[in-house]
Amino acid sequence: MKIIYRRALRGPNRYARKPCVEAVLDLEALDEVASSQSPGFTERLLEWLPSLSTHECSRGHAGGFVERLHEGTYMGHITEHVMLELQSLTGDDVRFGRTRMIDGRPRHYRLVCAYRVEQVALRALDHAVALVEAAAAAARFDVAAVLRELKDLHAQWAPGPSTGAVLDAARRRGIPVLPLGDEPCLYQLGWGSAQRRIQATLTGESRHIAVDIASDKALTKRLLADAGLPVPTGRTVRTLDEAQQAAREIGGIVTLKPLAANQGKGVSTQVSTPQQVASAFARAQAHDEQVLVERTVSGGDHRVLVVGDRVVAAARRRPPSVTGDGCHTVQQLVERLNADPRRGDGHASALTCVRLDESACETLAQQGWALDGVPPAGVDVVLRGNANLSTGGTSEDETDRLHPQTAALCVRAARRIGLDVAGIDLVCEDISVPLAAQGGALIEVNAAPGIRMHEWPSHGTARAAGQAIADSLFAPGETGRIPVVAVTGTNGKTTTTLAIDHVLRSLGRRTGCATTEGVSIGGQTVIEGDCTGYWSAHTVLSDPDVDVAVLETARGGILKRGLCFDRCDVAVVLNVGVDHLGQDDIDSLDALADVKAVVAEAAAKAVVLNAEDAHCVAMTERLDPGVEVVYFSTDPHHLAVARHVKAGGRAVVLRHGAAWLLGRGWAQPIVEVAQLPFTFGGRAPHNVSNALAAIAALAALGLPAADIARPLGGFRCSVQANPLRMNVLRVRGVQVLVDYAHNTPAYEALFDTVDALRPVRVIGVVSAPGDRRDAELREMARLCAQRLDEIFVFELDEDRGRAPGETAAVLSAAALEAAPAKPVHTVPAVREALRRALAGCRPGDLLVYGCAVNVHDVEAAAGEPVEEMLDLPLHEGPRRADDAPAPPEPATMM
Repeated sequence: MKIIYRRALRGPNRYARKPCVEAVLDLEALDEVASSQSPGFTERLLEWLPSLSTHECSRGHAGGFVERLHEGTYMGHITEHVMLELQSLTGDDVRFGRTRMIDGRPRHYRLVCAYRVEQVALRALDHAVALVEAAAAAARFDVAAVLRELKDLHAQWAPGPSTGAVLDAARRRGIPVLPLGDEPCLYQLGWGSAQRRIQATLTGESRHIAVDIASDKALTKRLLADAGLPVPTGRTVRTLDEAQQAAREIGGIVTLKPLAANQGKGVSTQVSTPQQVASAFARAQAHDEQVLVERTVSGGDHRVLVVGDRVVAAARRRPPSVTGDGCHTVQQLVERLNADPRRGDGHASALTCVRLDESACETLAQQGWALDGVPPAGVDVVLRGNANLSTGGTSEDETDRLHPQTAALCVRAARRIGLDVAGIDLVCEDISVPLAAQGGALIEVNAAPGIRMHEWPSHGTARAAGQAIADSLFAPGETGRIPVVAVTGTNGKTTTTLAIDHVLRSLGRRTGCATTEGVSIGGQTVIEGDCTGYWSAHTVLSDPDVDVAVLETARGGILKRGLCFDRCDVAVVLNVGVDHLGQDDIDSLDALADVKAVVAEAAAKAVVLNAEDAHCVAMTERLDPGVEVVYFSTDPHHLAVARHVKAGGRAVVLRHGAAWLLGRGWAQPIVEVAQLPFTFGGRAPHNVSNALAAIAALAALGLPAADIARPLGGFRCSVQANPLRMNVLRVRGVQVLVDYAHNTPAYEALFDTVDALRPVRVIGVVSAPGDRRDAELREMARLCAQRLDEIFVFELDEDRGRAPGETAAVLSAAALEAAPAKPVHTVPAVREALRRALAGCRPGDLLVYGCAVNVHDVEAAAGEPVEEMLDLPLHEGPRRADDAPAPPEPATMM
């Protein structure tokens, strides 16, 4: 088998509303080889991955997949299940998958699998292919090595248990989560101006100065002591002599710890002799030049979690230990302890494996044991001097036993340091008794405390510590969401998106807008270029200055990465037309509609649909219950609109030259379309349709009619506001219409507008992207030949898989075939094509620059400054005596 390509779809996509890996496999020699036809295949597969026996597959019961294996199923399907299981064995329970043959491509299958950790899933795909090949070939396969690698990747890239607990709690509340950066610890909860940030259990509300104070154990103790809180006596030292002196002054048993370390690193307790002080000092100074020597407080090690102004959880931490059985050595007992499936390396597991390092050996020696010693049955042997979970300790929930006075002291300690989330370490004999009554003390105040001991205690009740942190960041009912409008379709996306953005900005909203032309925040461009996919939406949604997001969402971005948002307030689907067919295995309008429908399915409040497009109307069947449908149509009597309004729905239609919002039994005029400059007095039918869609989206957001009409009247197709969309220039008395039109429907809409302007002649400088199929290129050329009087065909700089000049040759040949009598010129360089076209223009002619890539091409071709016009004037007479258009319908508000 061979992997042709793979991609990680990070958000809702055409297969699922969850992240998925999509891959295309060439089965090669394993094509049409069923599991039942390969002797021993199923047995080897189940020997390597016995947990596959739990897979239900399409049977709907455990063991269903095994039944399919015995009956005979194919290798692409089997690879899907193996990939899912490899991920599950790393700790990610993922179950969604599908594998389908690709029509017209023998041996090729599309495999889709859900994932939680992208890096793990992509590598699991490699191993799944190799494992299935090995099983089919009766070859050896090292499953253990594969699982070790995948688990290492999981530990490296998955959120840690503390971070994960907060993220899971946020998702349960409907708060969106966005990763920030490559490291799996910094995340954004919510969007735009409503966002909060976390890094593990540090939050955006954690003050930097408070975190610095907490990392300085000596300063922390002083502040706590100044507040009358009980802390152990001690002082900071820099040399061994100072450490020995401090230990003598304190007397008895002392503890040494690095001043600014965490997770129990370099901490030694129960230190009493000069030799122990020397070893403990060296261990501590390996982590920090300054070492804290303090009195060891007798009692158990407890951790209290404070979030905001309340205690959320309390736990007793116990040092790692083993119990002798009279047969096994200490080292063997530790190996058995580490075999607990709850234990792992680092912090990814509920418990951490115990390391038998120098510190452990010293702790054993203090008790009279060595690694090869055999403790008698029932004898407990402590393995470390501290009880941190990061060094192998265990925890027991004691939240309900915490004395109220002690809880109040912990809250005071957190506030004294200034932390919103704090882990308070205290030592006492009995946590249910006030500290003062038993000589207990507060030992440390920790910023970014680990919460796995509370979420997954070794004993006792689990506490929702992550939920408490998430709740501290968002008030009840808050979801951290800002309004999001997503616009998709084949044509008109950019104009509609920018029109919506213009209205919202005019009303004082701070918008983030992403379109084919770039990303703007508050109307200021921050990124230039095609920004209609995952990362551009991420840029907008992660910007703290954005109150409303308006996102052009193109086919390519959906296919390559999925949506960046789990849902939007309003989705707009303008149309589904012939474009990009033959790419990414999208070969029909139905398949293209499935891609566009991903945006519609993400809507939580309303979907705006083109009633005149059957593919858009069909999307109503795919929407979540309760999502409103708002139709738009230039035909006020359209059957879909009539039925929808009769059933109680809303629609925006063109009636008597004005946009009206309709409902059952009522109609409200919004604005005369002739008053909207970007419709060119209502003579640009496609922009009239775009205006109706924008009005419908704004109405779906809840804006009143007056707040829509006035700002929309200020939106123009200018080079500044809407570049390459119906921009009108004047060059030496010749009008030039610059437009991005790059497919047949777009060119047709452009020419419909041109006809309404009645120029004497229409000269076209046209092209098309090279990645379109020949059939689409020829159709565009035929249309241009029919509607233009003279044609100059240029070549885009991007060949997109074709040889230089090939696209222009296909267009020119088709245009000549369609209109042999018309002049067709092939001029590959766009500026030269424009120069020659301008030279041949006469007064009253209109030059159309289609598939435009840069409005400055016109000025460069003219060799002089050009004037931008904000409208196209009607020519005084008809183009021909027999084709004078009928006068437009009066624009009245009746």
